[in-house]
Amino acid sequence: MLQLIMVNEIIKKRKSIRQYDPSGVVTDEQIKLMLEAAMLAPSAVNSRPWNFIVVRNREKLDAITEFHPYTRMLKAAPVGIIVCANPNALKGTKIDVEMWQHDCGAATQNILLQAADMDLGTCWCGLHPQEKFMAETRKLFDIPEDIVPFCVIAVGVPTEPFGARGFFDETKIRWVL
Repeated sequence: MLQLIMVNEIIKKRKSIRQYDPSGVVTDEQIKLMLEAAMLAPSAVNSRPWNFIVVRNREKLDAITEFHPYTRMLKAAPVGIIVCANPNALKGTKIDVEMWQHDCGAATQNILLQAADMDLGTCWCGLHPQEKFMAETRKLFDIPEDIVPFCVIAVGVPTEPFGARGFFDETKIRWVL
């Protein structure tokens, strides 16, 4: 029960952070912990269709903001993590190849929760299914056409407080007994 309470607290703590401390540091060890959490996410038939690009290069982070209007927080974030998908990971199986979207979403959420547990702020910015955002990301990072840029996550030391913006809403639940 104690562990459940801790996970619940991290879930409640996490929110999209858009302001980062310019002197804040995100270590390689913290990034590895976030990526380990991502790779522990469930995936259809354990296909693990994800790949990650860790971006510390200031010019590249700023370049993303030039073509994607909802990524302005990358200008202050010291790190961006691009979650990419290999839609062919399920080729030859009986599972729908589009399951990669669910798998990469689960991996992304694990990154966000691991970051919150380390008091790092994140903001999940979608790339897929916007063709322009995906094409520009492919070009900027030399991503092959058969790999899908799914999202970019800004990561940094927050200057704004944590705290969920959502809330439990009983009216969103339908019980079937």
